[in-house]
Amino acid sequence: MKFVLSSLVMNIPNAVTGETLTTQQKYQNILKQAVLAEELGFDAYGIGERHGAPFLSSSPPVVLTAIAAKTSRIRLLTTVTVLSVLDPVRVAEDYATLDHLSGGRLELIIGKGNDPRHYPLFGITEEEQWDSLAERYALLKQLWNEEEVTWEGRYRSPLHQVTTQPRPYQASIPVWHGSASSTLSTELAAKYGEPIFSSNTFHPQAKYKALIDHYRERLAHYGHDPKNAVVGAGGGSLYLADTSEEAVKRFRPYYDAFHSTASSKHNKTPFKDLDDNLANGPILVGSADFVIEKILNYHKAYGHQVLSIGVDGLTEAEQHEQLERFAKDVIPVLRREIPSTVWSTNPSVLQQGEVIVSSR
Repeated sequence: MKFVLSSLVMNIPNAVTGETLTTQQKYQNILKQAVLAEELGFDAYGIGERHGAPFLSSSPPVVLTAIAAKTSRIRLLTTVTVLSVLDPVRVAEDYATLDHLSGGRLELIIGKGNDPRHYPLFGITEEEQWDSLAERYALLKQLWNEEEVTWEGRYRSPLHQVTTQPRPYQASIPVWHGSASSTLSTELAAKYGEPIFSSNTFHPQAKYKALIDHYRERLAHYGHDPKNAVVGAGGGSLYLADTSEEAVKRFRPYYDAFHSTASSKHNKTPFKDLDDNLANGPILVGSADFVIEKILNYHKAYGHQVLSIGVDGLTEAEQHEQLERFAKDVIPVLRREIPSTVWSTNPSVLQQGEVIVSSR
Protein backbone atom coordinates (compact mmCIF):
# COMPACT_ATOMS: atom_id res chain seq x y z
CA MET A 1 0.00 0.00 0.00
CA LYS A 2 1.06 3.59 -0.69
CA PHE A 3 0.31 6.54 1.57
CA VAL A 4 -0.86 10.12 1.09
CA LEU A 5 -0.97 12.85 3.71
CA SER A 6 -3.60 15.36 2.64
CA SER A 7 -5.06 18.62 3.90
CA LEU A 8 -7.95 20.97 3.24
CA VAL A 9 -5.99 23.62 5.18
CA MET A 10 -8.69 23.73 7.82
CA ASN A 11 -8.04 26.54 10.29
CA ILE A 12 -10.22 26.53 13.39
CA PRO A 13 -9.32 27.24 17.04
CA ASN A 14 -7.56 24.28 18.59
CA ALA A 15 -10.15 22.30 20.54
CA VAL A 16 -7.79 21.63 23.45
CA THR A 17 -5.53 24.68 23.73
CA GLY A 18 -7.84 27.29 22.23
CA GLU A 19 -4.96 28.53 20.05
CA THR A 20 -5.94 30.10 16.74
CA LEU A 21 -3.33 30.23 14.00
CA THR A 22 -3.09 33.22 11.71
CA THR A 23 -3.50 32.49 8.02
CA GLN A 24 0.25 32.85 7.57
CA GLN A 25 0.95 30.45 10.43
CA LYS A 26 -1.43 27.87 8.98
CA TYR A 27 0.23 27.96 5.57
CA GLN A 28 3.62 27.55 7.23
CA ASN A 29 2.21 24.60 9.16
CA ILE A 30 1.14 22.99 5.87
CA LEU A 31 4.62 23.40 4.42
CA LYS A 32 6.10 21.75 7.51
CA GLN A 33 3.59 18.90 7.22
CA ALA A 34 4.63 18.20 3.64
CA VAL A 35 8.36 18.30 4.41
CA LEU A 36 7.85 15.95 7.38
CA ALA A 37 5.72 13.60 5.26
CA GLU A 38 8.56 13.31 2.75
CA GLU A 39 11.10 12.72 5.52
CA LEU A 40 8.93 9.98 7.05
CA GLY A 41 8.51 8.12 3.78
CA PHE A 42 4.98 9.04 2.73
CA ASP A 43 4.49 8.64 -1.01
CA ALA A 44 2.42 11.77 -1.71
CA TYR A 45 1.06 14.97 -0.22
CA GLY A 46 -2.35 16.30 -1.23
CA ILE A 47 -4.08 19.67 -1.04
CA GLY A 48 -7.85 19.79 -1.45
CA GLU A 49 -9.95 22.67 -2.73
CA ARG A 50 -12.58 24.61 -0.80
CA HIS A 51 -13.96 28.09 -1.24
CA GLY A 52 -15.12 29.11 2.22
CA ALA A 53 -14.29 29.08 5.92
CA PRO A 54 -12.81 27.34 7.83
CA PHE A 55 -10.69 26.18 4.89
CA LEU A 56 -7.79 28.13 3.35
CA SER A 57 -7.39 25.85 0.33
CA SER A 58 -8.92 27.95 -2.44
CA SER A 59 -5.70 27.84 -4.52
CA PRO A 60 -4.23 24.31 -4.52
CA PRO A 61 -1.75 24.90 -7.38
CA VAL A 62 -0.20 27.82 -5.49
CA VAL A 63 0.14 25.85 -2.25
CA LEU A 64 1.47 22.77 -4.03
CA THR A 65 4.04 24.89 -5.87
CA ALA A 66 5.34 26.13 -2.53
CA ILE A 67 5.52 22.52 -1.34
CA ALA A 68 7.33 21.51 -4.54
CA ALA A 69 10.03 24.06 -3.77
CA LYS A 70 10.66 22.52 -0.33
CA THR A 71 10.56 18.85 -1.33
CA SER A 72 12.26 16.67 -3.92
CA ARG A 73 10.66 13.23 -3.99
CA ILE A 74 7.11 13.19 -2.70
CA ARG A 75 4.31 13.25 -5.27
CA LEU A 76 1.91 16.18 -5.22
CA LEU A 77 -1.83 15.51 -5.46
CA THR A 78 -4.94 17.65 -5.64
CA THR A 79 -7.51 16.18 -3.27
CA VAL A 80 -9.63 17.26 -5.14
CA THR A 81 -9.55 19.85 -7.91
CA VAL A 82 -13.17 21.06 -8.17
CA LEU A 83 -13.19 20.96 -11.95
CA SER A 84 -16.97 21.33 -12.14
CA VAL A 85 -16.58 25.09 -11.50
CA LEU A 86 -13.17 25.86 -13.02
CA ASP A 87 -12.09 27.08 -16.45
CA PRO A 88 -10.23 24.19 -18.13
CA VAL A 89 -7.87 26.63 -19.88
CA ARG A 90 -6.81 28.10 -16.53
CA VAL A 91 -6.52 24.59 -15.03
CA ALA A 92 -4.42 23.40 -17.96
CA GLU A 93 -2.05 26.36 -17.60
CA ASP A 94 -1.77 26.38 -13.80
CA TYR A 95 -1.17 22.68 -13.38
CA ALA A 96 1.17 22.33 -16.35
CA THR A 97 3.24 25.08 -14.72
CA LEU A 98 3.21 23.20 -11.41
CA ASP A 99 4.14 20.02 -13.27
CA HIS A 100 7.31 21.73 -14.50
CA LEU A 101 8.18 23.35 -11.18
CA SER A 102 7.79 20.03 -9.36
CA GLY A 103 9.86 18.08 -11.87
CA GLY A 104 6.92 15.94 -12.96
CA ARG A 105 5.57 15.00 -9.53
CA LEU A 106 2.00 16.22 -10.08
CA GLU A 107 -1.14 14.05 -10.15
CA LEU A 108 -4.65 15.51 -10.39
CA ILE A 109 -7.67 14.16 -8.57
CA ILE A 110 -10.72 15.80 -10.13
CA GLY A 111 -14.28 16.01 -8.83
CA LYS A 112 -17.35 18.16 -8.36
CA GLY A 113 -16.68 18.83 -4.68
CA ASN A 114 -19.08 18.39 -1.76
CA ASP A 115 -19.46 21.99 -0.61
CA PRO A 116 -22.34 23.75 -2.42
CA ARG A 117 -20.99 27.19 -1.55
CA HIS A 118 -18.72 27.18 -4.60
CA TYR A 119 -21.50 27.00 -7.20
CA PRO A 120 -22.80 30.59 -6.90
CA LEU A 121 -19.20 31.84 -6.72
CA PHE A 122 -18.45 30.44 -10.17
CA GLY A 123 -21.79 30.87 -11.89
CA ILE A 124 -23.25 27.38 -12.23
CA THR A 125 -26.09 25.67 -10.41
CA GLU A 126 -25.74 22.55 -8.29
CA GLU A 127 -28.00 20.73 -10.76
CA GLU A 128 -25.45 21.36 -13.53
CA GLN A 129 -22.45 20.01 -11.63
CA TRP A 130 -22.15 16.60 -13.31
CA ASP A 131 -22.67 17.82 -16.87
CA SER A 132 -20.26 20.66 -16.18
CA LEU A 133 -17.62 18.29 -14.79
CA ALA A 134 -17.83 15.94 -17.77
CA GLU A 135 -17.60 18.74 -20.33
CA ARG A 136 -14.76 20.55 -18.59
CA TYR A 137 -12.74 17.37 -18.15
CA ALA A 138 -13.07 16.43 -21.82
CA LEU A 139 -11.76 19.87 -22.74
CA LEU A 140 -8.91 19.69 -20.21
CA LYS A 141 -7.75 16.37 -21.66
CA GLN A 142 -7.90 17.82 -25.17
CA LEU A 143 -5.89 20.90 -24.15
CA TRP A 144 -3.16 18.76 -22.59
CA ASN A 145 -3.03 16.18 -25.36
CA GLU A 146 -3.43 18.35 -28.45
CA GLU A 147 -2.29 21.65 -29.92
CA GLU A 148 -4.32 24.12 -31.97
CA VAL A 149 -7.53 23.11 -30.20
CA THR A 150 -10.81 24.32 -31.63
CA TRP A 151 -13.74 23.68 -29.30
CA GLU A 152 -17.26 24.79 -28.47
CA GLY A 153 -19.39 23.87 -25.45
CA ARG A 154 -21.82 25.09 -22.84
CA TYR A 155 -19.72 26.14 -19.88
CA ARG A 156 -17.16 28.51 -21.37
CA SER A 157 -16.64 30.58 -24.51
CA PRO A 158 -15.51 28.81 -27.71
CA LEU A 159 -11.84 28.23 -28.51
CA HIS A 160 -10.21 28.57 -31.90
CA GLN A 161 -6.80 27.01 -32.58
CA VAL A 162 -5.63 27.36 -28.98
CA THR A 163 -2.42 25.80 -27.66
CA THR A 164 -2.09 26.28 -23.91
CA GLN A 165 1.31 27.11 -22.47
CA PRO A 166 3.32 25.65 -20.96
CA ARG A 167 2.86 22.15 -22.27
CA PRO A 168 2.92 19.60 -19.41
CA TYR A 169 6.31 18.35 -18.26
CA GLN A 170 5.12 14.76 -17.92
CA ALA A 171 4.25 12.82 -21.03
CA SER A 172 0.79 12.47 -19.50
CA ILE A 173 -0.22 14.05 -16.19
CA PRO A 174 -1.95 11.26 -14.24
CA VAL A 175 -5.59 11.98 -13.39
CA TRP A 176 -7.71 10.27 -10.73
CA HIS A 177 -11.45 10.73 -10.30
CA GLY A 178 -12.64 11.68 -6.83
CA SER A 179 -15.64 9.60 -5.79
CA ALA A 180 -17.81 10.35 -2.79
CA SER A 181 -21.52 10.12 -3.44
CA SER A 182 -22.62 9.27 -6.97
CA THR A 183 -22.20 6.67 -9.69
CA LEU A 184 -21.81 9.58 -12.11
CA SER A 185 -18.23 10.05 -10.86
CA THR A 186 -17.38 6.36 -11.16
CA GLU A 187 -19.01 6.29 -14.60
CA LEU A 188 -16.77 9.10 -15.84
CA ALA A 189 -13.66 7.37 -14.50
CA ALA A 190 -14.63 4.06 -16.09
CA LYS A 191 -15.32 5.72 -19.43
CA TYR A 192 -11.73 6.99 -19.57
CA GLY A 193 -10.25 3.90 -17.94
CA GLU A 194 -8.70 6.06 -15.22
CA PRO A 195 -8.29 5.40 -11.47
CA ILE A 196 -10.67 6.52 -8.76
CA PHE A 197 -10.04 7.91 -5.30
CA SER A 198 -12.88 7.19 -2.91
CA SER A 199 -13.57 9.83 -0.28
CA ASN A 200 -14.31 7.10 2.29
CA THR A 201 -14.77 9.65 5.03
CA PHE A 202 -18.34 10.52 5.95
CA HIS A 203 -20.42 7.38 5.32
CA PRO A 204 -20.44 3.67 6.15
CA GLN A 205 -18.33 1.24 4.17
CA ALA A 206 -21.24 -0.18 2.19
CA LYS A 207 -21.94 3.11 0.39
CA TYR A 208 -18.38 3.50 -0.86
CA LYS A 209 -18.04 -0.20 -1.70
CA ALA A 210 -21.11 0.05 -3.93
CA LEU A 211 -19.49 2.92 -5.85
CA ILE A 212 -16.18 1.07 -6.21
CA ASP A 213 -17.99 -2.08 -7.38
CA HIS A 214 -19.89 0.03 -9.92
CA TYR A 215 -16.60 1.46 -11.15
CA ARG A 216 -15.18 -2.02 -11.80
CA GLU A 217 -18.39 -3.15 -13.54
CA ARG A 218 -18.39 -0.10 -15.82
CA LEU A 219 -14.70 -0.52 -16.64
CA ALA A 220 -15.63 -3.84 -18.23
CA HIS A 221 -18.52 -2.18 -20.07
CA TYR A 222 -16.13 0.31 -21.66
CA GLY A 223 -13.66 -2.40 -22.67
CA HIS A 224 -11.15 -2.00 -19.85
CA ASP A 225 -9.97 -4.93 -17.77
CA PRO A 226 -11.39 -4.59 -14.21
CA LYS A 227 -8.37 -6.52 -12.94
CA ASN A 228 -6.33 -3.43 -13.78
CA ALA A 229 -8.57 -1.12 -11.74
CA VAL A 230 -6.64 1.30 -9.56
CA VAL A 231 -8.41 2.52 -6.43
CA GLY A 232 -7.35 4.92 -3.71
CA ALA A 233 -9.33 5.70 -0.57
CA GLY A 234 -9.37 8.17 2.25
CA GLY A 235 -9.26 7.18 5.88
CA GLY A 236 -10.44 10.36 7.48
CA SER A 237 -8.75 11.75 10.54
CA LEU A 238 -5.91 9.92 12.26
CA TYR A 239 -5.15 9.67 15.96
CA LEU A 240 -2.92 6.96 17.42
CA ALA A 241 -2.02 6.20 21.03
CA ASP A 242 -0.67 3.27 23.02
CA THR A 243 -4.24 2.13 23.67
CA SER A 244 -7.46 2.74 21.78
CA GLU A 245 -9.06 4.16 24.93
CA GLU A 246 -6.36 6.81 25.20
CA ALA A 247 -6.59 7.70 21.50
CA VAL A 248 -10.36 8.14 21.67
CA LYS A 249 -10.13 10.26 24.82
CA ARG A 250 -7.48 12.55 23.32
CA PHE A 251 -9.16 12.88 19.92
CA ARG A 252 -12.77 13.40 21.03
CA PRO A 253 -12.48 17.20 21.54
CA TYR A 254 -11.07 17.58 18.01
CA TYR A 255 -13.84 15.49 16.47
CA ASP A 256 -16.55 17.40 18.31
CA ALA A 257 -15.04 20.78 17.39
CA PHE A 258 -15.02 20.13 13.67
CA HIS A 259 -18.47 18.56 13.63
CA SER A 260 -19.90 21.64 15.32
CA THR A 261 -18.81 23.88 12.42
CA ALA A 262 -21.30 24.97 9.78
CA SER A 263 -19.12 23.55 6.99
CA SER A 264 -19.32 20.03 8.41
CA LYS A 265 -23.06 19.98 7.73
CA HIS A 266 -22.36 19.85 3.98
CA ASN A 267 -20.91 16.35 4.45
CA LYS A 268 -24.33 14.96 5.44
CA THR A 269 -22.74 12.22 7.52
CA PRO A 270 -25.12 9.74 9.18
CA PHE A 271 -22.75 9.18 12.11
CA LYS A 272 -24.18 10.59 15.34
CA ASP A 273 -20.85 11.01 17.12
CA LEU A 274 -17.28 9.76 17.33
CA ASP A 275 -18.29 6.44 18.88
CA ASP A 276 -20.72 5.77 16.03
CA ASN A 277 -17.99 6.62 13.49
CA LEU A 278 -15.50 4.34 15.25
CA ALA A 279 -17.95 1.44 15.19
CA ASN A 280 -19.48 1.95 11.75
CA GLY A 281 -17.23 4.34 9.83
CA PRO A 282 -13.69 4.69 8.51
CA ILE A 283 -12.13 7.03 11.08
CA LEU A 284 -8.66 5.87 12.15
CA VAL A 285 -8.53 6.52 15.89
CA GLY A 286 -7.07 3.93 18.23
CA SER A 287 -4.02 1.82 18.88
CA ALA A 288 -1.75 0.93 15.97
CA ASP A 289 -3.15 -2.62 15.97
CA PHE A 290 -6.73 -1.31 15.87
CA VAL A 291 -5.97 1.05 12.99
CA ILE A 292 -4.13 -1.63 11.00
CA GLU A 293 -7.03 -4.06 11.47
CA LYS A 294 -9.54 -1.44 10.31
CA ILE A 295 -7.51 -0.55 7.20
CA LEU A 296 -7.16 -4.24 6.31
CA ASN A 297 -10.92 -4.66 6.72
CA TYR A 298 -11.57 -1.76 4.35
CA HIS A 299 -9.00 -3.05 1.89
CA LYS A 300 -10.82 -6.39 1.78
CA ALA A 301 -13.95 -4.51 0.72
CA TYR A 302 -12.36 -1.97 -1.66
CA GLY A 303 -9.15 -3.51 -2.96
CA HIS A 304 -7.50 -0.09 -2.77
CA GLN A 305 -3.76 0.38 -3.20
CA VAL A 306 -3.44 3.93 -1.85
CA LEU A 307 -4.60 5.35 1.49
CA SER A 308 -4.97 9.03 2.37
CA ILE A 309 -4.97 10.34 5.95
CA GLY A 310 -5.14 13.78 7.56
CA VAL A 311 -4.03 15.41 10.81
CA ASP A 312 -5.44 18.93 10.49
CA GLY A 313 -6.93 20.50 13.61
CA LEU A 314 -4.31 19.04 15.95
CA THR A 315 -1.54 21.08 17.50
CA GLU A 316 1.66 21.08 15.51
CA ALA A 317 3.35 18.90 18.12
CA GLU A 318 0.51 16.37 17.91
CA GLN A 319 0.62 16.40 14.11
CA HIS A 320 4.32 15.53 14.31
CA GLU A 321 3.64 12.81 16.89
CA GLN A 322 0.81 11.26 14.88
CA LEU A 323 2.73 11.17 11.62
CA GLU A 324 5.77 9.65 13.30
CA ARG A 325 3.63 6.99 14.99
CA PHE A 326 1.87 6.18 11.71
CA ALA A 327 5.17 5.95 9.81
CA LYS A 328 6.77 3.75 12.48
CA ASP A 329 3.92 1.49 13.60
CA VAL A 330 1.42 1.31 10.73
CA ILE A 331 3.05 1.95 7.35
CA PRO A 332 5.61 -0.92 7.48
CA VAL A 333 2.91 -3.49 8.27
CA LEU A 334 0.58 -2.34 5.50
CA ARG A 335 3.39 -2.13 2.95
CA ARG A 336 4.07 -5.82 3.64
CA GLU A 337 0.43 -6.89 3.71
CA ILE A 338 -0.97 -4.99 0.71
CA PRO A 339 0.91 -4.98 -2.62
CA SER A 340 0.67 -1.83 -4.71
CA THR A 341 1.58 -1.23 -8.32
CA VAL A 342 0.94 2.51 -8.02
CA TRP A 343 3.98 4.80 -8.14
CA SER A 344 6.34 1.89 -8.65
CA THR A 345 8.57 3.88 -11.00
CA ASN A 346 9.61 7.49 -11.45
CA PRO A 347 7.06 9.94 -12.88
CA SER A 348 6.89 9.95 -16.66
CA VAL A 349 8.36 13.11 -18.09
CA LEU A 350 9.34 14.71 -21.34
CA GLN A 351 12.87 16.05 -21.07
CA GLN A 352 14.28 17.78 -24.12
CA GLY A 353 12.72 15.28 -26.48
CA GLU A 354 13.42 12.23 -24.34
CA VAL A 355 10.40 10.16 -23.33
CA ILE A 356 10.56 8.29 -20.04
CA VAL A 357 7.53 6.07 -19.80
CA SER A 358 4.97 5.34 -17.08
CA SER A 359 4.42 6.79 -13.66
CA ARG A 360 2.59 3.64 -12.59
